[in-house]
Order: sequence, then structure tokens, then C-alpha cells
Amino acid sequence: MKKIICKKEYDTETATLIKAYYNGQLGDPTGYEENLYQTPEGLYFLYVAGGEASIYPEADIKRLAKTKVKEWLETH
Repeated sequence: MKKIICKKEYDTETATLIKAYYNGQLGDPTGYEENLYQTPEGLYFLYVAGGEASIYPEADIKRLAKTKVKEWLETH
């Protein structure tokens, strides 16, 4: 998936996956995933997706500030 945010490109194809987090089972309508990536430029983002009743009913990319990466890693 690719998304432009504030004139910067975030692309799961060219970024490095750092950690994948899954909540729930495959097919669970409330289940979701959050995958932390780092771009070649050193930016971080989350690829998120989930079931229709989850907090991420549609796939999306969300920026993650460098200051929030450690916190995300510790809680996932």
C-alpha cells in the first residue's frame, strides 16, 4: 500500500517491516493488525487494517513520530 502524507511517500513495498502486531483471529470482525515500518529516509509509519467491526475497518497508513516508536514497540 502507498500513501502520500504531507508531501512524503509512505509505501509498504519499499519500507522495512520492523514489527507486525495482530489482535484477534483471522476472520474475526473485531480483529485488526498494526504493522510498523521504516522508510529508507528514516520515517516511521503504521499500516493498519481490520475487520468491519474493528478500530480499523479500512486499510490505511498512519504516520508515527520517532518519539512514539519506542512507546508503540513496548505496548505491542
